[in-house]
Amino acid sequence: MNLTHDPQARSWLASANQPGCDFPIQNLPFAVALRKGAQENARGMVAIGDQAIDLAQLAMAGAAAGFSGLAGEALLAASGSTLNALMAMGPKAWSALRLGLFNALKAGSPAQAAVQPCLIPLADLAYRLPAQVADYTDFYASVHHARSVGKLFRPDNPLTPNYQWVPIAYHGRSSSLQLDGYAFRRPRGQILPPGASAPVFSACKRLDYEFELGVFLGQGNVQGEPIPIDQTEEQAFGMVLLNDWSARDIQSWEYVPLGPFLAKNFCTTISPWIVTLEALEPYRQPWSRPASDPQPLPYLEDRSVRERGAIDIQLETWLQTEAMAKAGKAADRIATSNFNHCYWSIFQMIAHHTVGGCNFQPGDLIGTGTQSGPTQAEAGSLLELSEGGKTPLTLPNGETRTFLQDGDTLILKAFCEKPGAARIGFGQCAGTVLPALG
Repeated sequence: MNLTHDPQARSWLASANQPGCDFPIQNLPFAVALRKGAQENARGMVAIGDQAIDLAQLAMAGAAAGFSGLAGEALLAASGSTLNALMAMGPKAWSALRLGLFNALKAGSPAQAAVQPCLIPLADLAYRLPAQVADYTDFYASVHHARSVGKLFRPDNPLTPNYQWVPIAYHGRSSSLQLDGYAFRRPRGQILPPGASAPVFSACKRLDYEFELGVFLGQGNVQGEPIPIDQTEEQAFGMVLLNDWSARDIQSWEYVPLGPFLAKNFCTTISPWIVTLEALEPYRQPWSRPASDPQPLPYLEDRSVRERGAIDIQLETWLQTEAMAKAGKAADRIATSNFNHCYWSIFQMIAHHTVGGCNFQPGDLIGTGTQSGPTQAEAGSLLELSEGGKTPLTLPNGETRTFLQDGDTLILKAFCEKPGAARIGFGQCAGTVLPALG
């Protein structure tokens, strides 16, 4: 905890001080964007209230805005068309830049005159991926999700024997990463119809979402040199919302023996604003494992993880059907959960990922897996909410859903909030289903 976490701190920008604001002065998340319709280069931005600071313009102000030394170097690194250079600088630089931004934006700051011309309304921004993502790995770290899904296929033995011992993951497709608001076509692939002995080629009929969080990684490591568990926190730059869209009928046919392929590689969407790990510090919590469960092997065990390895992030899933949109009705909330239910911490995921010698690069992304809670109302997918399609979800307007239909828009939202701390929001991650080709 440091000065930037002071819940009483206020900004000279009034919108940052409004109740329920996602981006108060205690947050300061990073993105890459440009003005809508403008012929200009995308560059690093920081959100504050209903505005964004153009970091390239702020870098030109330099010392006049109070930036010098390591903070000035980090500001320059963050002003390019991706945030990879900033991510590569490590936590001391990230913290220095965050403190510099906080000081420049706080009420009474002498830097206000230099910073104010750098502001752009959030409504005027067109976003780009915040980093060049060379690799993307998706974990399966919610035991509640694993049990719920396992019960649908293996009622007597829902968890695989290795689940409580090893953070399970698969390698995703970074080329199909997209941002909030993306509309994608329903995928096609091989599907084995019920009772059939041969597959058919068809558009997916059981399209689903998966509410996850994504972690952007920082400095990275040399190939062959694992990141010890007590050093993993230095690698986590920040977190975004992540939707791992899933074609359940394609997945059930193809996933044995090597796991997901076409069922997952058609699209993954993330929210544009990266909330730094430092901003989440007031919401860190003890991480625990039930005493009756296997405890982590030594390379996944650390006192710091036990004391503060979980994060209290409230998760909300919203759905707007095409009929709702045409009628001018807003999305309905269909589920809520919390990231503190996660069975494996993000730090254990990082340690396990590299323990065999795998090397991370700045800007690599890991997904946490679907974040479901212990009750059905806290499910992070329609597969769980509809019990595999057997129990349709009824919306307030009378429509029902077992899986997503064409025209549906699925929206993920998340925030941290509690007495004695500032609200930290993530914005949203939305995606719309378009009909399949053909």
